[in-house]
Amino acid sequence: MPTVLRLGPYRFYFYSHEPNEPPHIHVDCGGLSAKFWIQPVSLARNMGYAAHQLRDIRKMVELHHGELLEAWHGYFGAKG
Repeated sequence: MPTVLRLGPYRFYFYSHEPNEPPHIHVDCGGLSAKFWIQPVSLARNMGYAAHQLRDIRKMVELHHGELLEAWHGYFGAKG
């Protein structure tokens, strides 16, 4: 599970066995988890975050969109 970014209590990462899905990022904090599609940025799955936390995380994903997408393609290649 390569960690791409850490912002405050949040860890942004992807699983190394998910190359056949569109670019996305998992975000964990404590026992909470969410999955966001990177392009376009949208929530794919939420496991425990409150709505205000999801808004904050989405803003972080949008702010670091280029970095997250570059990390995805750097790890999985152009087709991943």
